[in-house]
Amino acid sequence: MSRILVFQHVAAEPLGTLDPLIRRRGHRIRFTNFDRDPEAQPNVDRYRGLIVLGGPMNVEDQATRTHLKTELLAIERMLEQGKPVLGICLGAQLLAHVLGAPVRRHHQPEIGWYRLQPTAACAADPVLAPLAQAAPVFQWHRYSFEVPQGAQHLARTDTCEQQAFRWGDNAYGFQFHLEMDVPLIERWLANPVYRQELAELGHDTSEAAIRAQTVEHIQAMQIRADAVFNNFLDLIGRPQRKFTLPSREFV
Repeated sequence: MSRILVFQHVAAEPLGTLDPLIRRRGHRIRFTNFDRDPEAQPNVDRYRGLIVLGGPMNVEDQATRTHLKTELLAIERMLEQGKPVLGICLGAQLLAHVLGAPVRRHHQPEIGWYRLQPTAACAADPVLAPLAQAAPVFQWHRYSFEVPQGAQHLARTDTCEQQAFRWGDNAYGFQFHLEMDVPLIERWLANPVYRQELAELGHDTSEAAIRAQTVEHIQAMQIRADAVFNNFLDLIGRPQRKFTLPSREFV
């Protein structure tokens, strides 16, 4: 039975629909919750794969959130060992940063439902091929990554060019949230911190609009999400090829 390590940053951003899928596949999940234990030092050598979830902090917060440096070093170690890594939102930004790509405040926040457009490479990708037709996905981010040098750019939206990439054979960064279901979206909309963020950003998407679009789009996204996540989990038991990454200090 393969063991998967999950980095979680806040209670409001769990694995979502990915959690029962992982368990149905027979994998064991080990959470490192940095909100509860910011000094945790997980030994990634013991795990076959790593999933890094989202959170309200950013790569540039390393001075005040030292666990981010721990995470960057852990991601780097997993990549060197050739193990599958999936970064979601903040997790994708951390992965991009490890690979030397800039992460910056995005010119236009994306909150709610946005039409994800695949690149030409998406249809042939072993994980993201189920998203090879343009379709709405759920978003909640103020920062975005650049696609790392040598990575395959897989998806974009009209308001954010860099939505998904693959580096090597099995490291993926998704800016969007395929793991969402209706209860989790409602949880975010009821969370005072998230509600404040939505209000402060002056975003033109209202809670009512998000709820209406969720009813319209959630089922189709979940079908595609299950296919994408199953493809990623297929990589966990595959033979791994080690990589040598450039040496760098994370600051």
